[in-house]
Amino acid sequence: MASNKLSVSDFDFDAVKLNLKTFLQGQSEFQDYDFEGSGFAILLDLLAYNTHYLGFNANMLANEMYLDSADIRKNIVSLAKMLGYTPTSARASNAVLSVKVNNVPSTTTSLTMDKGTVFTTSVDGTSYQFVTNQSFSVQPNAGVFQFDNVNVFEGSLVTFKYTVDTNDVDQKFIIPSNNADTSTLKVSVQTSSSDTTTEVYSLVNSFSGLNDTTKSYFLQENDDGRYEVYFGDGVLGKKPVDGNIIILEYIVTNKTEANGASTFTLSGDIEGFSDVTITTTSNAANGSEPQTKDSIRFNAPLQYTSQDRAVTSKDYETIVKSVYANAQSVSAWGGEDDETPQYGVVKIAIKPISGSTLTNSTKESIKTQLRKFNVVSVRPEIVDPETTSILLTSNVKFNAESTTKTNDTIKSNVITTLSNYNTNTLNQFDGVFRYSKVIGLIDNTDNSIVSNITTIKLRKDFTPTLTVSTKYNVFFRNALFNPHSGHNAAAGGILSSTGFKIDGDADTIYFLDDDGQGNIRRYSLSGSTRTYANNTQGTIDYSTGAITINSLNVSVVENIRGAASTVIELTVTPQSNDVVPVRDQILNIDTANSTITVEADTFVGGSADAGVGYTTTSSY
Repeated sequence: MASNKLSVSDFDFDAVKLNLKTFLQGQSEFQDYDFEGSGFAILLDLLAYNTHYLGFNANMLANEMYLDSADIRKNIVSLAKMLGYTPTSARASNAVLSVKVNNVPSTTTSLTMDKGTVFTTSVDGTSYQFVTNQSFSVQPNAGVFQFDNVNVFEGSLVTFKYTVDTNDVDQKFIIPSNNADTSTLKVSVQTSSSDTTTEVYSLVNSFSGLNDTTKSYFLQENDDGRYEVYFGDGVLGKKPVDGNIIILEYIVTNKTEANGASTFTLSGDIEGFSDVTITTTSNAANGSEPQTKDSIRFNAPLQYTSQDRAVTSKDYETIVKSVYANAQSVSAWGGEDDETPQYGVVKIAIKPISGSTLTNSTKESIKTQLRKFNVVSVRPEIVDPETTSILLTSNVKFNAESTTKTNDTIKSNVITTLSNYNTNTLNQFDGVFRYSKVIGLIDNTDNSIVSNITTIKLRKDFTPTLTVSTKYNVFFRNALFNPHSGHNAAAGGILSSTGFKIDGDADTIYFLDDDGQGNIRRYSLSGSTRTYANNTQGTIDYSTGAITINSLNVSVVENIRGAASTVIELTVTPQSNDVVPVRDQILNIDTANSTITVEADTFVGGSADAGVGYTTTSSY
């Protein structure tokens, strides 16, 4: 239908062109607008393309104005800067070494390991160098010269200098190296080329207390992804003057490539001594990529909300992510919320991107940085994540008529599906195990799968102190299945354990179960018959999932699944098929020890006995 009004709500090329044609139907001056071979049709194409491009650019411009919709990194960085947020740079992998210098003359009173001392290592056949970014000095202890807790960083130690020119109003002090680790950056200002007096400047964490004499610098990411240093204006922070020399010292790194390095060799010498014995206190870890766009979008508003102070648990989670770039997931909570309350303590669990736990030196470094933000009366304590394993028993049926894949192939694909669910959903502190989601993913693994019946159990372990009578607490933090008092008592309740021996009884292997009434029992097996040695070995709280084992004196831990072990595993049946991690818990589907069976469905396959011999399984 002809229209003398032009629609302006569409930006798609074809829609724009159609709108133009509809508009032209309402006039008599041009008659060949609807003939594709005409010259006028080309003009319509040009108009439609022009409108399409303008609309696209207008939408892009609008999107790039907001942090949650921007896609270009420099725009995301700029918007984050308005919130006072600086993205983290690449981080160098670091290790902690103990270096003993051998054959030092007895007349030597001290040794100094210079800044920039190089150590070499190899990961997967590739060599890497680690350097010190500070000097270390020791005196002999019982005639032994040993440097302890030497922190070394992967990469090269680089120094770059600028001379301040106040006539250049656009002068910038850019860190010229790609992959510079700004956490290792040291900024100092030399008076002049003729006066080597040097002052060290510190990174600004808060504007509070800044004045015209405060020796501080600021840091920001520029448009090309490099970082630049800038200084105060003489009111908020000391301003460098003409002729000052800005000295930037930092480490350029290969990021994640050297993580895991464990064996190091000294390159060169320490004051002329090259005969050294190196012990690795902590393997190389914490190397990471620069902060991603998604991470910036997520964390910048949270840090702004915290206002550079740590008061709430959410504040701690946000600040930890800003000071420790290798944090994949962080959970913080007040110590008063623990099963054993600790007042005046905030507990922080950190799951790193690389590795499973943090080294002691890394924990101390993070705690040191947190002191700049936390309330004086509150003490941060960093703990390792606790893993709760989920064991699946899944019977998967498929239509053999609709696929050429074997049972083993389908099983392998199901295991891959579960592994991906671990990686994408569960591998973090807020990763909830959703039962309906998981069984749906199993069904959708292959078009031939027609159903699955899946049940779950939970498993945690504890490491006993051998030959010492000890009390142990294990917290599942999810309600456990106990439909009535005494449930399944004759068959061992809902708790099972791996085996162990008791001090003073070298011949008997014991296990743990429960009586359905909240008591944990210790028993031995003769065939399938249970003989109970202690009916009150501990308690089990079905409503909270808290297990207490009293006065257990373990002498030997039995092998688990044919392999030597130092832990005792506890397995329970949860009340709900949905499992929620609490505080420092991380859930993980143990695919290696789950039972996945795959079989052809005879009913849909049209087997002769389909209506007679068909059997089903149950979730109960």
